[in-house]
Amino acid sequence: MLRIGRLLMVGLMFALSCIAQTETPAKSLADLRKAADAGDATAQFYLGVAYDQGKGLPQDFAEAAKWFRKAADAGDATAQFNLGLAYDIGKGVPQDYAEAAKWFRKAADQGDASAQFNLGVAYGKGQGVPQDYAEAAKWYRKAADQGKASAQFNLGLLYANGQGVPQDYAEAAKWFRKAADQGDASAQVNLGVAYGKGQGVPQDYAEAAKWFRKAADQGEASAQFNLGLLYANGQGVPQDYAEAAKWYRKAADQGDASAQANLGVAYDIGKGVPQDYAEAAKWYRKAADQGDASAQATLGVMYDQGKGLPQDYAEAAKWYRKSADQGKASAQFLLAIGYEKGEGVPQDYIQAHMWFNLLASRASGDDRKVYADSRDSVATKMTAAQVGEAQRLAREWKPTTQK
Repeated sequence: MLRIGRLLMVGLMFALSCIAQTETPAKSLADLRKAADAGDATAQFYLGVAYDQGKGLPQDFAEAAKWFRKAADAGDATAQFNLGLAYDIGKGVPQDYAEAAKWFRKAADQGDASAQFNLGVAYGKGQGVPQDYAEAAKWYRKAADQGKASAQFNLGLLYANGQGVPQDYAEAAKWFRKAADQGDASAQVNLGVAYGKGQGVPQDYAEAAKWFRKAADQGEASAQFNLGLLYANGQGVPQDYAEAAKWYRKAADQGDASAQANLGVAYDIGKGVPQDYAEAAKWYRKAADQGDASAQATLGVMYDQGKGLPQDYAEAAKWYRKSADQGKASAQFLLAIGYEKGEGVPQDYIQAHMWFNLLASRASGDDRKVYADSRDSVATKMTAAQVGEAQRLAREWKPTTQK
């Protein structure tokens, strides 16, 4: 059965705007330098650009920063922004987030949208200024109102997460749409998520598919994965396992663990691609190596059964353990059986009891009975002290996250 993943929300985008790619004016560099030396702020800025880009002069970031500073001190907003960026990334000057924020603020106060966005980023990350989502939202909004797509996207995320503003999915969707209409792939993904979940907009899988496709066509892996899910489930598009596998592969080739796991499933059961256990194991391993608990459990089963891989109980147990440590119930059960039988691991009734007991404490209905019966069966082979130790281990167990 295909593992249905959740629709993915792309995380807060903290990418900084780039150095302004401004062409130097159509005058000789000699004239530009003469004007810059005479204190002309515009000429100083363009001379900084020439040094930054290595156009007509040897590329020299320190010289670029020097001339940006002269123009910035004279109040040139674009130069202030570029000097802030130089400090932010340590380009021609020592990296200094506080200095970066200072110069971003000067440019932002003059209405520079890129500086407003970057100052919002600084507040969102707490770099050079105290972390303050309300201030981040304020500056994102100023840039967003000027049409800056990255600011519109980040403002949408703050509304979606209720950070610095009241949580409001309709506002989030509004700002995602503004950025998405400008071609911002991350915003297109999140607008697709909003339609897929019915958050802030009516649930509409066809609309979700439309926006996922726009982002997927730009190479956005999470959109490719989500579009694959919609094809697999026939939501908003005709059900088509071959199309699902196609989009999973595109995302998987970019390293998306969920897509790698689902492509593994497709090869495992032969849906959309020819059944091929070796290919399935290959993709499960890629996802498992990234910490995907479901892929780790399934890779363990492949080793257990010798499907697409040489049968190897020790390898099976290794992957069961990785998945079990993250809280995957199926892996915990199989690992417990391994400890009870001494299959792939040394026989250890304490470990077996611990995992069975942990499962029983978190399950309900028929599953709980199966786990409890397994635990009680193991207990008959243990001393009271061993049972007590197993119970202690179960009480103290906490899931771990793997990356």
